[in-house]
This record gives sequence, structure tokens and C-alpha cells, in this order.
Amino acid sequence: MASGWWCWSLCAKPKQVASESVHGAQLALQRLTATRRCGGGSGEAACVDVEAGKPCKCGEGQQAAAAERFAAVEAVAGGHQHGKPTSSYAHSVINMVGMLIGLGQLSTPYALENGGWASVFLLVGLGVMCAYTAHIIGKCLDDDPSSKTYQDIGERAFGAKGRVVASAFIYLEIFFALVSYTISLSDNLPLVFAGARLSLPWVRLTTTQLLTVAAVLVALPSLWLRDLSTISFLSFAGIVMSLLIFVTVVCVAAFGGVGLGKHIPALRVERIPAVSGLYMFSYAGHIVFPNIYAAMKDPSAFTRVSVASFAVVTALYTALAFVGASLFGPAVRSQITLSMPPRLAVTRVALWATVLTPVTKYALEFAPFAIQLEHHLPASMSPRARTLVRGGVGSAVLLLILALALSVPYFQYVLSLTGSLVSVAISVIFPCAFYLKIRWARASRPTVALNAAMIAAGVVLAVVGTASSAKSLVQSIQRGHAA
Repeated sequence: MASGWWCWSLCAKPKQVASESVHGAQLALQRLTATRRCGGGSGEAACVDVEAGKPCKCGEGQQAAAAERFAAVEAVAGGHQHGKPTSSYAHSVINMVGMLIGLGQLSTPYALENGGWASVFLLVGLGVMCAYTAHIIGKCLDDDPSSKTYQDIGERAFGAKGRVVASAFIYLEIFFALVSYTISLSDNLPLVFAGARLSLPWVRLTTTQLLTVAAVLVALPSLWLRDLSTISFLSFAGIVMSLLIFVTVVCVAAFGGVGLGKHIPALRVERIPAVSGLYMFSYAGHIVFPNIYAAMKDPSAFTRVSVASFAVVTALYTALAFVGASLFGPAVRSQITLSMPPRLAVTRVALWATVLTPVTKYALEFAPFAIQLEHHLPASMSPRARTLVRGGVGSAVLLLILALALSVPYFQYVLSLTGSLVSVAISVIFPCAFYLKIRWARASRPTVALNAAMIAAGVVLAVVGTASSAKSLVQSIQRGHAA
């Protein structure tokens, strides 16, 4: 049953969504597409309201539903008003920067200290590579207006297999991202509730584990939400939390009384493979770039938007990495918030922002699964039954993620593994492969050579990074069991 559902969800044609940062706009667009399928000359099935589970009228009622869903799109991406792209250049840059800044920023000081200050060239280089792959995603969309999502580009390049592979990696990224968020939650909660002591006589869990379970249970009802404007608000809240963390670190450096100037080694070659995964995760976001492109009033400016956005994000990551590593040196931990002085008010703000971020992410990250699940349910199913199935499956998945996060509480290794195993493929390898396949007849030799070289570099980073982070993760698990 489960394997059949996964096969259906990966092979199905309806538009799918995913992002480490923002899903609200694409979620709304996907529901809009689902609720506006009408029969006729196209041979589609009869118009069905997938949320209400009953036939709908393709008239005023449908227009009202469309208006409601487009309102959610506008709230997140400043996107389509009455079906027209309305995002300006500046608005598009803000959206892309907001999508890229996320969980990865917490680990950049740790990554720089472990890789050495020279590893900043790797950080910048990966930023340049990802800006280029964002550019070629835009070129693929220029060529085919019918392509609306990352999966559409994969299908156009390699047919149904391209869609299946792209979808599989997207779902992997969502799953690993949720595990990473839950580990981050578990690491930061004890500092938020310092001095708390919890125990249950019938459960052998530590205080940290019980706090994490309680926090996840608080977030659990968000998986039952169906109102898209609420989802959009959560998306915006997640962006605000991410930016707030950066501001608090800068405040610690400026006013916290912690001296800068701690020693940072020049280069640690043996740690570069794992560090590359941490850096790569920080730039993951390509799967929702087609939505930014579609929301732009002037899609020809997408390349300039990509360059400006990655320049801003790379500068932010570089500054945060050097400030954090210089503040704490070898004592810097895998998440910068864990190293900040607990006596400072800004530290409390940073910790609260870090633990609240997962609460804003769970419903958004689960949205692609929920949408595909609802598409697969019988049209005759009642709204109450749909809600029960959606919420029940979401709750089960989140509890599975909770169990995995508590069993493997090694944030830096899980994040590095995600970056090396999944993010490199989605952000570097696949865009270059799609572009070459789609534009092979028109691509110049230098363009072919550049994209082939980037594919090769991506494969090397993926292989060595995955091997290094997986080895470190296994060793940490073994040490944990031995203790």
C-alpha cells in the first residue's frame, strides 16, 4: 500500500511543491490547479473540489475559491494577482533571499572553524555555482512556458524518469530537513528552559527528550491546518526567525563583551568533504525558483535577481561564519546559538527564534505529501474523512521524524549528509544536466564544457561528502551506544 502511494506520488502529473524555506506560494498554486480541473475538450476528468470532496460548479464558486487561494500566494511571494505576475525586481530578490536563509546559517561558523579560514573560498565558490544553476533554471523556463515547476523541467529533459528522480530527491530533502529541524529543536530547548527537570515514571526519556516530545506535540496540530493564509503566515514567520538569528549574533559581537580574534586555522583538508556538505545545504532552494520566476512581472530579469540574491546570501553567510568563528574559536559548536553567552538577552532571543522555527516549518514542509495524498483520495470522500486521513498520516510521519531525531541527535553530521547526498544533486548536478539535455543543439562548446565540469564537480562533492559525513555519523552513533 505504502509503496503504491509513493509510486503514484512520484509519477503523477499534478504540480508538486517543496522547499526548505518557503512553500506557501507553491502550495496555493498547486491547490488552485487541483480545484480548477474541468472536463471538456482537453479530456480531463469532471471538475472536482479536492478539499470538499465533491463536484464543484465551474462558475462563480470556482472564481471565489481561486481568489481565496491567490490571496495566499500574494502573502508569500507577492506573486499573482488575478492571475497576473506582479513581483518587481526588488520584491523577487527579497523572496529569493528569504528562501535561501534558513537552518544552514546556524552551522556556517562551525564549518569555517573546522575547515579553516581558507574554506571560505569553497563557500563563495558554491554560492557562485548555485547562482549559475539558478540562472540556467530560468533559461529552461524561458524555453518552455508550460514548465512551471522543478519537476516539469526534469520531465522535459528526461521524460517521466526525470520527473520521478527529481521528485524523489525533493521528498528526500524535505524528510532530512525536518529531521535536522527537530534535532536543532532538541539541542536548543534545554537552554531555553535552563534548569528544568522532567521525568515520567513509565518512560525512560531524559529531560531534553521530553522537552522535544512536548514541543513536537505542540506543533502537531499545525499539520491538520487547511487554511492557506495560515500556512502563508507560518512561512513569513520562518523567514523572520532566520533573519533574527543573524541579527542576534551580530549584537553579541558588538555589545556582548565577547572578544573577537580567536584563532582560526588556515586549512584542514581532511575536514573539507564534510564542510562542503554544510555549505551546500545553506544554498539549497532551487526547487522553488520556478515559482519566483513565474511571479515576476519581468521574467527576463530572473538572472539579475539570482545574482543579486546569491551575492547577498553569500555575503551574509561569510560575515556570520567569520564573526562566529572569531568569537568562539575552537569552542564554537555546530549551531552558533549553542555557543552564545547564556547571560545575554540577545541569546535568549536567538534561542527562542531557533526553537520556534521548526514550529513554523512542519506544516509547510509536509504540504507536498498532504497535497499528493489528497489527490489520491476518492473524490466522494467527505471533508471530515479527508481531514482525518491528512492529519493522521502527517502526525504519523512527524512522530517517525521525532523518533529518528532523538535516536540520531547529531546535527552537524545529518546536515552535512543532507547537503552532500541531496542538496548537491538538486542545486548543481540536476540543473546542469537538465540544461544540457534541453539546449544541447543550441549550446556552445564552452557552455557544454562548463556545465559538464560543474556536473563532475558536483558528483565529486556528493561522493566524498556523503562518505565523510556518513562515516562520522555512524561513528557518533556507535560511540553513543557504547556510552
